Amino acid sequence: METAVPLNVIVDNIVEMNDLFTDVAMGDGAAPLLVAMGGLIVIASLGIFGALTLGAVGNLFTAN
Repeated sequence: METAVPLNVIVDNIVEMNDLFTDVAMGDGAAPLLVAMGGLIVIASLGIFGALTLGAVGNLFTAN
């Protein structure tokens, strides 16, 4: 079960990242707004590029 060790490291890093982002998001000033806007930008870009990728893959399997 050598594959379990890297997965444990990845899960531990995700949990630690959530703690760090929570500390930043609960900060003073514009920090919560900046974290929220950053999240929206990331989600929007993933959605747009995901749709473009699905369209490109779909185009491979359709007749001209």
